[in-house]
Amino acid sequence: MTIQTKTIDYSQDGETFEGFLAWDDSKSGPRPGIVISHAWGGAGGFEQDRARDLAQLGYAGFCLDLYGKGIRGSSPEENSKLMQPFLADRALLQKRMQLAVDVAGKQDQIDDRKLAAMGYCFGGLCVLDLARTGGDVLGVVSFHGLFVPPGNTAGNKIAAKVLALHGWDDPMAPPDAVVGLAAELTEAGADWQIHGFGHTKHAFTNPEAKDPAHGLQYNDSAKNRSWKMLVDFLAEIF
Repeated sequence: MTIQTKTIDYSQDGETFEGFLAWDDSKSGPRPGIVISHAWGGAGGFEQDRARDLAQLGYAGFCLDLYGKGIRGSSPEENSKLMQPFLADRALLQKRMQLAVDVAGKQDQIDDRKLAAMGYCFGGLCVLDLARTGGDVLGVVSFHGLFVPPGNTAGNKIAAKVLALHGWDDPMAPPDAVVGLAAELTEAGADWQIHGFGHTKHAFTNPEAKDPAHGLQYNDSAKNRSWKMLVDFLAEIF
């Protein structure tokens, strides 16, 4: 097994973005592809490592770029400044998510009939929006994502299967938001699962999350359990 990687420039509305693809070149032909949506700081090493992990499982992992090539945050203030325009304009977010799916599906290593998407924190919100807007994916997985509905998808049916992996003590998605998401997905006719991890805060998959006072805390048990659930979910949808 040899994991190969490459960067892929793509564009929309005059802006250039830089994606990252990982795959196992010992496997021939196209294979299922998983689009990975980044947290509020922009695409980086964490997402690339997950793409490599997926490649080792026989998939191709494609890290999208919402912000633009070379545009990344380096502090909570910068991250928030980058994310806020997309929270304010969910149609723009949804447009860029669909673009990333389209780009992923055009790669020789990926079977465009077998696509899924997963995301972390802000990226979890992004992949839920992809499902809400009928994106061409078989399933989406949100890790400690945000559940605020976009306001432009009411009445839509959701064909993609949905898996939300959630820290129950996450202050950014309190229990009423979890119940709200369940009601929304049920009304949309989705095949959905929401798994809550007890005594678990926001960003539980990220070893750099070390701010429990603000609700951010890595949790090794929840990280491992959630990854196993992802693996089972991907095996089911593909």
